[in-house]
Amino acid sequence: MKRRDLEKKLTEFGWNFARHGGNHDIWTNGKEFEPIPRHNEINEYLAKKILRNAKNNPPERE
Repeated sequence: MKRRDLEKKLTEFGWNFARHGGNHDIWTNGKEFEPIPRHNEINEYLAKKILRNAKNNPPERE
């Protein structure tokens, strides 16, 4: 999966870009963090794991 497609789906789930790390970008939902590799292509299994975690941990609404 392309990184930009993964980031687009994370945004749809309500996650936001938090900061740049050493080799990863860090995304958050406000309480949890998920490192996203900075490769153009991300392994399908890893992308599914990241999206599953994001879907199961939506951001808290006030």
